[in-house]
Amino acid sequence: MKKIIIATFSLVFVFSVVVVMAKGPKAQGPKDECTTIQSGTLLTSDGSVIEIGFDDWGYNYQGRLFNGKYCDAYRDADWCQPYADINLMMKWNDAWLSNKDCDGDDLLDRHLGYASYRGSGAWLTNHQSGEYEGDEGQVCKWNYFVKIVAAPADAVAVDGIWYGSDGVEIGAVIWGAFAIIQQVENDDCAGLHGAQYHSPTRAGLGNWQSEVFGPAPL
Repeated sequence: MKKIIIATFSLVFVFSVVVVMAKGPKAQGPKDECTTIQSGTLLTSDGSVIEIGFDDWGYNYQGRLFNGKYCDAYRDADWCQPYADINLMMKWNDAWLSNKDCDGDDLLDRHLGYASYRGSGAWLTNHQSGEYEGDEGQVCKWNYFVKIVAAPADAVAVDGIWYGSDGVEIGAVIWGAFAIIQQVENDDCAGLHGAQYHSPTRAGLGNWQSEVFGPAPL
């Protein structure tokens, strides 16, 4: 049961970043017209002013990362209280959620210059850890790490799996436009150690704009 819950956390948090913290398509403006967080005028979706550094919930929008408890990511919502003890770290790139506003709506941009996340090169990492009581009363510590990328524009989804135009598997479909390219899980009580999935294409986060890849780190 724990493993299912962990996987669900990763999917739900991806959806949170897309819907709660981001906004829709836009046209890209000149760099000198973009508003930065330092201006003190950019807002979160709930109307709070975004500041430099970590806020009270654990978000660092300038650094494109989150570090806190799972429920902090959802402003301590009632529904997530059973998972409040879980530690959560997340990192993302500029295509996923920028630290600038270049279209003048006072919100941080996402997939800037693209009609959607597809082909934008957006990526997210999600690292969770915690502990639970095992069947024999022992303390079981676990950690889970996942890499998620926006599917390339020329990728094709078949039976829940993204494939490149060359037919090579990219990874499982998540939230329509995204693919899991790597999962690592450790839990001694459950007998889980190390990589549970590694994309046959590659597990590097960069250069996913299209299926025709140039040199990229693995």
